Amino acid sequence: MEKLVVTGPTPLKGEVVINGAKNAAVAILPATLLIDGICTIENLPNISDIKISCEILEKLGAKITWNNKNSITIDTTNITTTKAPLDLTSKFRASYYIIGAMLGRMGEIEVGMPGGCKLGARPIDQHIKGFESLGANVTVEKGTIYAKCKKLKGSPIYMDIVSVGATINVMLASVLAKGTTIIDNAAKEPHIVDVANFLNTMGADIRGAGTDVIKINGVEKLSGNATYSVVPDQIEAGTFMLAGIATRGDITLKNCIPEHLDSITAKIIEVGGNVACTGDAIRVWCTKRPNKANIKTLPHPGFPTDLQPQMGVVLSLANGTSTITESIWDSRFQYTAELNKMGAQITAQGQKAFFEGVKKLYGAPVYSTDLRAGAALVIAGTAAEGTTEIYNLEHIDRGYENIEEKFRKLGAKIERINE
Repeated sequence: MEKLVVTGPTPLKGEVVINGAKNAAVAILPATLLIDGICTIENLPNISDIKISCEILEKLGAKITWNNKNSITIDTTNITTTKAPLDLTSKFRASYYIIGAMLGRMGEIEVGMPGGCKLGARPIDQHIKGFESLGANVTVEKGTIYAKCKKLKGSPIYMDIVSVGATINVMLASVLAKGTTIIDNAAKEPHIVDVANFLNTMGADIRGAGTDVIKINGVEKLSGNATYSVVPDQIEAGTFMLAGIATRGDITLKNCIPEHLDSITAKIIEVGGNVACTGDAIRVWCTKRPNKANIKTLPHPGFPTDLQPQMGVVLSLANGTSTITESIWDSRFQYTAELNKMGAQITAQGQKAFFEGVKKLYGAPVYSTDLRAGAALVIAGTAAEGTTEIYNLEHIDRGYENIEEKFRKLGAKIERINE
């Protein structure tokens, strides 16, 4: 069993380079199934979700060449099966993007129900509604999704709730459909824009990504023969920004897009931190105990649910009582029990958590309950007095490339140990 051992407190100082966005990359890789040809994808984060995605594509017939640890060339000319491997697709949530891509390319797909972090009910009803509006027949039996169509046809689709996954999946299915598809009440996250930009680079006709109405004019084929670089990771950037505040450090982030981080920047300033942006770099620093604040997670451009646990660490150390309202997932507050083991005073009740700020956290053995909770515990361990042992690292490795190495370069005393 692997664990991270963190000894603190350490104010994090220095520079960190942000990787490509996990949430964009796990959608762009299945999107390559729509291409009748070869493409190269650069700035991929070297994380377990990406490696599993590549394994799934190879099982479907794609040929993948690793140019370096963050770049692949992929040939999807010959797709040989429409049955995705259940043992792999069940390992992470974004495997459902295979459905939209394979419906568009092959007209059918059989795939296991997606896995991923246990954050409460995560239905795919909006995905299915979108596929059926385009003319597909979708059934779910014994944990397997079966989707089939003769030829998808463009259609107006209204999303009953703002769903990032459903917006991207319907977009994938619509690219090669006959006619025009309009997605109304679409999600607006940066990685949706990135997926649309990738598809357009390969020959698609998608307009309005980043707004709540996306228009897709179906095309005959995507030809590929192009190179695309994945957008910088908004969530990794936000994680390090909040790490700088929690540890009262001074961090400069390189290779990021400041506009994607406006909601985080606003809250950092509210709690008494400092933020300065220059081009694709952001400097974040803090010299005092954070102020209290109230947070509500919302779809973009609101405060991201994927940064809620990291913000929870900041608020657990703040001066006064803070509140976080979680409006996206039902079970995102599992990490609060782990922070309480470290001396935090957090009460979680349903969709709300109340943070009675303490002056110090103390090292303890803790368990990562999901991907972003794991990152929050690394921040907490760096800010805490004494030694923290973090278990269940497979969650963290799904979304952060060499997290301990990056923290170590910022001065953290952290090492990965195999027990």
